[in-house]
Formats: sequence, structure tokens, C-alpha cells
Amino acid sequence: MAFDTHNGTHGARQPGRNRFERWANLRMAQRLRRKGDRSGNKLVLVTVGKKTGEERMTPVRWFPEGGEFRLIVASANGAARNPSWYYNVAAHPDRVRIEYAGRRIEVTAEQLHGAERETAWRRITTQAPGFAKYERITDRVIPVIRLTPRRG
Repeated sequence: MAFDTHNGTHGARQPGRNRFERWANLRMAQRLRRKGDRSGNKLVLVTVGKKTGEERMTPVRWFPEGGEFRLIVASANGAARNPSWYYNVAAHPDRVRIEYAGRRIEVTAEQLHGAERETAWRRITTQAPGFAKYERITDRVIPVIRLTPRRG
């Protein structure tokens, strides 16, 4: 399905805008790639830049969706705009990789829509109620992305 979520008109401050936040995200990504995290629910999303073509690393929380599937949420802490990585994934859904604890898995990304998205969103907000807050402070629909491991 299409990656077609439009930006909203209001919401929280977009994360990762200052040098310190970018540095902290890079450090977290490096640690997650090597060691993972204690809770086991974070990974590094590696995308190809829509404009630059360069690899980009972003630490994100993931949620299980049966078997090897993982869900991630393009919440941007409830900002009015989708996170930059959303546009990278939309431009190259077949050139996405996840990394954690020394593992590298090539995945294909697909945005969920309609009833499938709503069902996933209810499970996500039950496990992590903070995501429901993000939905309340922005007027955009927060995208839910399914990551499916590629074979071969």
C-alpha cells in the first residue's frame, strides 16, 4: 500500500532538530547496533535518504506483529510533520534494513491503512500508552509501518 500520510497543521516540536539531539540519536543508534537494549524493543532503522541517497540511521521502538513481522510508528513525538525517515522509507521501501545487537536484517516496509492500521494502533497504544498522547496533540494520522524480512 501507499505511503500517503500528509503532514498536519499542529503538534509538538519536531524531535532531532538541534545538534545535541542528533548526537544523542547517533550514540544510541551505535549502541543499539552493537548491543541492543535491555527491553529488546528498540532497533536501528537504516534507510536510504530520499534526496541524498546516503544511508541514514534512526533508533525507533518496535512492536511485534506475529512471527517475524515488526511494526514501527512514525510518531515524531506528535509533531505536525512526519519524521524525515518516513519519507526515506516511502521513497525506498525495498531498501530498508534493521539492526540491533549485532544483527542486520534486510526488510521491506509497508504502511498499514484502514482497519488493519486501527487494529495495530490499538495494540501499540495498549503496550505503549505514550503513543496515544502523540495522537491527541497532532491532527495528522500517525503512520504505522510493517517491516517484513526479505528472503534471499
